[in-house]
Amino acid sequence: MPHYIGLLRYTPQGIAKVKESPARLDAARKAAASMGGKITSWHLTMGHYDAVILTEFPNDDACARFTLAVAALGNMTTETLKAFNEDEYRKIIASLP
Repeated sequence: MPHYIGLLRYTPQGIAKVKESPARLDAARKAAASMGGKITSWHLTMGHYDAVILTEFPNDDACARFTLAVAALGNMTTETLKAFNEDEYRKIIASLP
């Protein structure tokens, strides 16, 4: 399954209710599963982003639906990166002319 990295930042609403964020993460895991995906890891971070989430979804459309649904709740802003694992990376490099 394709991999994605989400770079997350709390909105003013999200940080005001930060104590509810573990329950929101649990709900996000269920939402991802309902769309055929999976949150493989979640990390609280220090710096420009407040959290990083690693996910797998069957395709870009499913990842976009998940990301839009989570962002629509108003607690986080997101930046999503499509990621290639090492095997995929090696195939891409091997295919270069």
